Amino acid sequence: MTFHLQSIFALIAIGLGICGIACRKTEIPVESKSSSTPQAYAVTGVIKEIKLDDHRVIIRHDEITNYMVAMTMPFTVRDTNGLSGFSAGDHVSFSLLVTDEDSWIEQLTKIGRIAETTPSALTNAAIVLSNQVPLLDYKFTNELGRTVSFNDFKGQAVAFTFFFTRCPLPEYCPRLMKNFVGASQKLRALPDAPTNWHFLAITFDPAFDTPDILRNYAQYYQYDSNRWSFLTGDSNRIAELAQASGVHYEPDGAFFNHNFRTLVLDAASQLQMNFPIGGNLSDALVEEILKAAAVTNR
Repeated sequence: MTFHLQSIFALIAIGLGICGIACRKTEIPVESKSSSTPQAYAVTGVIKEIKLDDHRVIIRHDEITNYMVAMTMPFTVRDTNGLSGFSAGDHVSFSLLVTDEDSWIEQLTKIGRIAETTPSALTNAAIVLSNQVPLLDYKFTNELGRTVSFNDFKGQAVAFTFFFTRCPLPEYCPRLMKNFVGASQKLRALPDAPTNWHFLAITFDPAFDTPDILRNYAQYYQYDSNRWSFLTGDSNRIAELAQASGVHYEPDGAFFNHNFRTLVLDAASQLQMNFPIGGNLSDALVEEILKAAAVTNR
């Protein structure tokens, strides 16, 4: 079932999973340790919320030396039995393990208790945006310094997501980029694959993510500018588009907490699919792009 883009955006809610991100690293990704050799970091912080069903615990952590500034974010816990006896307000220490594909925490230890007076800053909430806002006309700037709007891709299937270049954890913003890399490769390898498709990665950190920064970042992923664009622009316009897409982000010091969204528009500029999750979506994106590219004006 499809809907006109500007109408459906008014119905999109911030959905599955809080994905808080902050980074200390440089503007382009750096190679991580092999997935078989995780890098370990000693961390302390205060538990804000435990999500057993999602294998996640939200922690307001202290600065992680040589890796990440202090902030609030969710961490993956592979064995939820390790969360038994813990609750919001516990002051804890733990080990953060990071590979080139994912990250998780182990050895969670209670070292004290801190009274909690406010709920988590990130909550699920419905987004309502007037369908009079001309979303398709918004002008952005791509990594090549050229003006771009969604209207430039009429007749094409478009997948787009939101990110920022300084994100260090491999299963967050870098995972979204790898989804586009994988989907691009799979589409190009298909016999008789459509040619009317394009990917857009939109930064919500325009003060830092200039076209030059975005171009360097894009080159790291060996992107094809004919198929994939990285966009920056006016922060208010980006905020409106992100909000309409169900993306919530907020500064945390110099960086950001945010959730996930990858959306697919069909060739008639109607919203076909909304993925409110991270993880490996490359196969699912290929499937949706194939359907979206075949759509004609209704």
